[in-house]
Amino acid sequence: MTKKLFPLLLLALLLSVSAHAVESGSLAPDFTLQTLDGKVVHLSDFKGQPILLKLATTWCPTCRQQTQEILSIGDFLTKNKVMVVEVFVEDSPQMVRDYLKDRHYPMPHTVLLDDGSVVKAYNVFVIPRTILIDRDFKVRRDGSLMPASELSAALQRMIAGK
Repeated sequence: MTKKLFPLLLLALLLSVSAHAVESGSLAPDFTLQTLDGKVVHLSDFKGQPILLKLATTWCPTCRQQTQEILSIGDFLTKNKVMVVEVFVEDSPQMVRDYLKDRHYPMPHTVLLDDGSVVKAYNVFVIPRTILIDRDFKVRRDGSLMPASELSAALQRMIAGK
């Protein structure tokens, strides 16, 4: 009987793992990664402006959906000077180049390749992760997929300081 229950208990434990790992109101874990061109970027380089941090892979359908949601509010992001930082985990530079080839990002946008440090710092178990960071570098939202309407509303509240 115990052998039969173990897989069910393990599954229940895995399903109970939260999609977010950074507590709202805490400082965003900083990291240093490279762009596709080899430029070194720190997340804290964008401190002082709202940040939409997306952690994803090129092969994840839900990650692709989150990209479409972000692109659909590109004008809003540009108008409100929101920096979009996309960190690709477990992808080669060529995979990311191929993924970006047919996409147009009208808003400020930085693409970074994770070396494992972001997965560790942000305790990544589920992708995509959509993390909103305010001007003071505090996490205001850490979770999974967000529709465009919810994303723009959450960003508007964050920008307004609510």
